[in-house]
Amino acid sequence: MVAVPSPNSKHSLLAGQARALFTERAVRILPGLAKTIGDTLAELAARPGNAREMQDMRDALLAYQKSSSVWVQGTLKAWTRAAPPPAASAASALSELGKMELVGNEAVENRILASRLALRLLDFASWELNDLRLRIQSLEGLSELSRQDIFRPEVLAQGLIEQWTLAPLPQSVWLLVQDVVQKSMAVQMLEIYHATNEFLIRRGVMAEIDLRPLVRRTPSAVTGNGPSSLNGAAEEPAPKTSADSGMAGGPDSLRRNLQTAEGGAAINLPSAAEPGAGPQQARAWWSGNAVPDETRVPAATTPLERVRMRAQGVMGRLKQLLTSRVEGFDAARVQQASPQLEQALNRLQQRTQETSSDPSVPAGEFDLAHAQTQVDQALQGLRQRTSALKQAASTSTEKATIEIVALMFQSILAEDRIPPQIRVWFARLQMPVLRVAIAEPEFFGSQQHPARQLIDRMGSCALGFDVTVAGNVLESEIRRVVQVIEQYPETGRRVFQLVYEEFDKFLSRFFAEQGSVARAVSLAQQLEQKETMIVQYTIEMRTMLNDMPVRDEIRGFLFRIWAEVLALAAMKNGPQHAQTLLLKQAAADLVWAASAKPNRSDRTRVIAALPRQLQLLRQGMTLLGLDLPAQDVQLKIISDTLVDAFMSKTDVIPLEKIEAMARRLTNLEDYLSEQDVGDFPLDADSLVTMIGIDAANIEVIGDGGSQPTEAMRAWARELQPGSWFNLDHNGKVSHVQFAWCSERKQLHLFAAADGRSFLIQMRRLAAYLQAGLLVPTEAETLTVRATRDALAKIDANPERLLS
Repeated sequence: MVAVPSPNSKHSLLAGQARALFTERAVRILPGLAKTIGDTLAELAARPGNAREMQDMRDALLAYQKSSSVWVQGTLKAWTRAAPPPAASAASALSELGKMELVGNEAVENRILASRLALRLLDFASWELNDLRLRIQSLEGLSELSRQDIFRPEVLAQGLIEQWTLAPLPQSVWLLVQDVVQKSMAVQMLEIYHATNEFLIRRGVMAEIDLRPLVRRTPSAVTGNGPSSLNGAAEEPAPKTSADSGMAGGPDSLRRNLQTAEGGAAINLPSAAEPGAGPQQARAWWSGNAVPDETRVPAATTPLERVRMRAQGVMGRLKQLLTSRVEGFDAARVQQASPQLEQALNRLQQRTQETSSDPSVPAGEFDLAHAQTQVDQALQGLRQRTSALKQAASTSTEKATIEIVALMFQSILAEDRIPPQIRVWFARLQMPVLRVAIAEPEFFGSQQHPARQLIDRMGSCALGFDVTVAGNVLESEIRRVVQVIEQYPETGRRVFQLVYEEFDKFLSRFFAEQGSVARAVSLAQQLEQKETMIVQYTIEMRTMLNDMPVRDEIRGFLFRIWAEVLALAAMKNGPQHAQTLLLKQAAADLVWAASAKPNRSDRTRVIAALPRQLQLLRQGMTLLGLDLPAQDVQLKIISDTLVDAFMSKTDVIPLEKIEAMARRLTNLEDYLSEQDVGDFPLDADSLVTMIGIDAANIEVIGDGGSQPTEAMRAWARELQPGSWFNLDHNGKVSHVQFAWCSERKQLHLFAAADGRSFLIQMRRLAAYLQAGLLVPTEAETLTVRATRDALAKIDANPERLLS
């Protein structure tokens, strides 16, 4: 057991000063953050759009201007009050447990919003946070920070969101600005964590941090031949945490596992990441059953969070290696390449572009043998450039950066699941990426760095890429991206961010336009449009009939059948087409005909119009695909209702209300709400009925199954087109690529190589992810795997880092 030093008054005072400094600097960012939010809302309010959207944006801006100062002051007080007691005892934890109570929906949603913000802060500042946590623990003699400690990102985020609600400000406004808040706050909090660590280092608190005594090794890691088993500290057990005793994992246990992953122990690759791994192996890993001790994450976290934490652990280990072995390395400071290295970079960049494949040769025209020869040449050129650059480097930091980037690209070039003609273009990114890595050491630590995101995005699409199936369109786009980056070497991360966004837009079109997938996408778009309009039309008709004495039989017919008829007619013919307008008028006429008729002239009018009315109703139901017996049943119910209305003594619906309803129905689309309509049913019959074609090549995975958690729904919303998965549907496993997502993210299309497409509704997709029936082929991204390979080589040969 690692001994924890007992606190004394001097140490406690120093920890208190660090906490006060951290809080003081954190509250300073609030006014600037508030201004950024106000500017963003003002920009949104100034954008052109339809009347409803513009009014909503103006309302959001006015609400924020009215309550922003209250939010800022409330957050300031909440953060100031967050200073924890000197120790968090087991008794206090038990007392909290005894206060358990039901939580409202708004509180749950607030926690979800806060957790998203906290994860973004953690992604940017995890290195500095872990160092600060260990320093504070050593001063206060605690095994873990208090759950309410202001140092924790989740405490900062929770205070921010709670005060937003109390201001009061609506959650809908927060959703408009949360991306801006996350980006702005993450950058500033990284600087604050760094400054607090510097404050403690200047006072002699753990200038060098050695995590090896805290690492838990698996038995294989202790007895293995890898470098991590040679340091003699493997037998030192780690302090027992709540994760060890089986308690449900929250943010605390996530960070404990991040700490152990950063400690330098070898992390066993999940079988899903290995070439040729089967779907059963992948599912076993993805469900968390095959996770080694040093990267174990509590089962309460989602697979996506586990992947992110493991990736952060790999990058944390790299940062620990650089800070311990490279003199002067500072991951938080922007740097410039030395003049000698800058000259060498410019010279070698120009030579690379001149000696690489001829840009005039169209993509896809090299045969496989020639492309493989080019990969070999690119690998040889990479080694030569690395040697030349290290000779020109002036500092240890530059040499280490050059070596690590070179090792990462060696790993990418060795990835034989990426076609060689595409790997050649990846190789040309070495020099631009090296420039960014030297100037921004954040590249080694943040998964959100645009250079990493671009390489990972291109890699996930290129893995399993088949030129014979998809042609050379993807290859041409990757080629264009690389050439754009090469043209603007001085712009750094900005050019990576720009082409990443362009590549993302390209992918949203590319996969949806490929052969049979394009046809399936067209059908899915029409299906979502129809189902959305059905829900919207039903809501509007409920609103119109809310204060009218309409019989239940007529209400049921209008809501269950006629709303779908109107939606299908509007989609096929247009909302203002003559046939659509007739069907809309039929709804108003039916409501009037089925109301009480004490007046003889009204009864005569209904009888005269009845044949035409019934004919229109039958036409609508035919458009919907109802067979004649089903139509007869509905018309019989309507006829009986009309007969009963003749003898009814109930209130008469004024003609003015019927006319107002008819006018509203005529322009119904102007009243439709753009809010989320939620889940809607999905089945193959819907495609056949609506489009009138055989959907044999489209496998519809409709509604039903288990209820997924909100975390799984969030994961489903984050899936990116181009990613590969193993789909286990009805006992048959297919290797599929995520090809398309509808505008409202209700429908998702996955394409298999044999031409089949799988159309999955959002809730069912989340349920498949939750059950392990849809498993990502890659357990980690291309750059994380390349970083892991680079670390393995450096562990085996440490001298190469600075040689």
